[in-house]
Amino acid sequence: MLSIKQSKLSARAKVLKAMAHPSRLFIIEELEKGERCVCDLTEMIGADISTVSKHLSLLKQAGIVIDEKRGNQVFYRLRVPCIINFFGCVEKVLEL
Repeated sequence: MLSIKQSKLSARAKVLKAMAHPSRLFIIEELEKGERCVCDLTEMIGADISTVSKHLSLLKQAGIVIDEKRGNQVFYRLRVPCIINFFGCVEKVLEL
């Protein structure tokens, strides 16, 4: 029974680690507004495409975003938009 609990806690930690970077938090907030291509996110963040792609890969591995290739471009969107609700809780902590 304990190993099931540990697995669940490890999975939660993976999601939280994936979000634990200002650029990745920015990406999540932008994807709340709708899907974006890597090129748009690169321009918005002001980083090179390989850096943004690495951030997106981490978010995808954690199950936060999904992607869809269309021609030469890859578009990302939130897999579970309710992840944004977590930010409201974080803001409450910051108010204390």
